[in-house]
Amino acid sequence: MSVSDASRSPTTRYARSGDAGIAYQVVGNGPLDVMMVPGFPSHVELAWEYPRLAHFYRQLASICRLIVMDKRGIGLSDRVPPAELPGLEQRADDVRAVLDDVGVTRAALIGASDGGPLAALFAATYPDRTDRLVLINTYARRLRTDDYPWGPSAEEWAAFQDDLRQHWGQPLFMDVLAPGQLQDAEFIEWWARLLRQSVSLGSAAAYLAMNTGVDVRSVLSAIHVPTLVIHRSGDRINPIGGGQFMAARIPGARLVELPGEEHHPWLGDAAAVLGEIEEFLTGQRSGPPSDRVLATLLFTDIVTSTETAARLGDRDWNALLETHRDVVRSELKRFGGREVGTTGDGFLATFDGPARAVRCGLAIVDRLAGLGIQIRAGVHTSEVVVSGNDVAGLGVHVAARIMALAKPGEVLVSSVVRDLALGSGLAFGDRGRHTLKGVDGEWSLLAATPDAERRGVAAAPLRI
Repeated sequence: MSVSDASRSPTTRYARSGDAGIAYQVVGNGPLDVMMVPGFPSHVELAWEYPRLAHFYRQLASICRLIVMDKRGIGLSDRVPPAELPGLEQRADDVRAVLDDVGVTRAALIGASDGGPLAALFAATYPDRTDRLVLINTYARRLRTDDYPWGPSAEEWAAFQDDLRQHWGQPLFMDVLAPGQLQDAEFIEWWARLLRQSVSLGSAAAYLAMNTGVDVRSVLSAIHVPTLVIHRSGDRINPIGGGQFMAARIPGARLVELPGEEHHPWLGDAAAVLGEIEEFLTGQRSGPPSDRVLATLLFTDIVTSTETAARLGDRDWNALLETHRDVVRSELKRFGGREVGTTGDGFLATFDGPARAVRCGLAIVDRLAGLGIQIRAGVHTSEVVVSGNDVAGLGVHVAARIMALAKPGEVLVSSVVRDLALGSGLAFGDRGRHTLKGVDGEWSLLAATPDAERRGVAAAPLRI
């Protein structure tokens, strides 16, 4: 996958459903038609700005023609007054309108989270338009009752609504939706922006209020298409009992329970979710993934390490190295980096997003400077060849050469990193054009500087 492919958002189109325009995108050209009915919130264009979600969609699109939509009143679909947010019946009409606009007669439906009840209703109502049904981390009824104990109580849901009204604009509900990302500054920033741009405060509150009435239990027995129910065992907002309930009541449905706490299927072990979907839709799973992937590389190195070692002596130098390794590995874990190798006074790590790599480099520089250790860092995004735990390719050499040109205490990056990190809040200072030893052409390099996240974005309260 090229850099441009990884960051490009597909064209947004609009289907007419009554008097409303429903935003959707089409990705891929496989033999299957698959409609993704997303949960709340959604925004068909902002989705591509978060690497893990973009990768999830791309992987799905590799086996099908994937259609992704924003529900009416959300994302890029036509806004409606909060008091006029449509229920499931109108939303089912909107799904049908999108399929008609694309020219699809029958499609497999994937309903995630609160997209699940809508997908279930559509499959039961329009079996002639539904080829298969996949339900992921979803529910049959939103609120808890004596005979459905797997939802929040009315009081708990009211607390969600109050929290939303008081703290809209912040990265809300992460403790239950994305517990593994609580220290991921890139996700926090993107998630808060997605909430703000996908729906207004009033409409968000109205949407949660509307969801209190969702109950499709009576619909489940009327679903007569092949159905796969995928549910993570530790989902904190939709307990797995709800998934078991749905699978038991949909004729012939198969339940797959996966480990993990992440509510969004594209977080955590997304490969396991994708594998189950692919096998269900196609009858087989892909072979081993390609050994060529797009990755962001971070090189670090202690400045004047030889001189420092000679000055300190072996014992003190080894103690300093041990401290250095502990700090680097701690920050790699915090920002989701994968250690590829270390030379003792330097590290190579890979990341699945450039902003995380840059922030990790900045954090390492700061923490080690406070301990009297000065390092330099280089960051570059490129296609690399993965072999076991190792990576290879021209991009590795480019990242190493960029690191070698960094000043003490500096995180130097390529222009590719700057371009892909657009909208992340990071700031970059121009360091001119340079030739890199053994690499053709001139390269524009930039120095990363502390951004808004360091001034408090990551410290914003994470409320549920």
